[in-house]
Amino acid sequence: MTERFPELVAPASWRSVELISDLHLHAGDAATHAAWLAYLARAPRPDALFILGDLFEVWVGDDLLAPDEAHDDTDRRFWRGCAQALSGFARHTPTFFIAGNRDFLLGAEGLAACGMTALHDPTVLVFAGQRWLLSHGDALCLADTDYQTFRTQVRGAGWQRDFLARPLAERQAIARDLRARSEARKRSLGPDPGLWADVDANAATAWLEQAGAATLIHGHTHRPAEHTLAPGRRRLVLSDWDAGARPPRADALRLSERGAQRVSAA
Repeated sequence: MTERFPELVAPASWRSVELISDLHLHAGDAATHAAWLAYLARAPRPDALFILGDLFEVWVGDDLLAPDEAHDDTDRRFWRGCAQALSGFARHTPTFFIAGNRDFLLGAEGLAACGMTALHDPTVLVFAGQRWLLSHGDALCLADTDYQTFRTQVRGAGWQRDFLARPLAERQAIARDLRARSEARKRSLGPDPGLWADVDANAATAWLEQAGAATLIHGHTHRPAEHTLAPGRRRLVLSDWDAGARPPRADALRLSERGAQRVSAA
């Protein structure tokens, strides 16, 4: 018997929910950070928010949030500010999180500080008379074999235990090096995200069949679009956020009884 994916059944009181991903928040991008804070403060709010990974540009351990007068820096103050903003938002709006490839080390303490509830990747959301399959999306980019090998390694308990045992400064240096390598690889492929590895259609369809769902919603690829898969199946790709781009990119996907609608948060 095929194992079923975890399910989250929405309360009957929910009328609309929103989904975002790939904000890649960091202290060096003030424009996107400001757009995100404005998004959290706007009204009316959805009944729930789902963050499908890469909220943060990098997360090297929950001790980023620990006050440390001797080693405090701009980055750590930035992360604490983000956690405080999220926690304030989540006190009024249930906020759910699926880990991305940049923030998969967000642990129990970090999630609690942000007021977020972690979800398995993937998870079925039962809402508005439909079954929506939610994922970050990176596990489905099967053509990127180097990344899949790396993903398997860093998602392992042993690797994470050893990495988190290193001093924070060393972890931050490793993360900077990995980001630099990632950016160099992207540059070698070209500036168009369309040239990067995409979600495998057959694998996405198999997931939907296993979930008994018609729609897969994911981020990761930075290619917001709607793709038709097998008859009656589709995938919706969330926008990444870059408020400094022209035009700015900062969209959410709103789900309601009317279906899925993209809304600008810029």
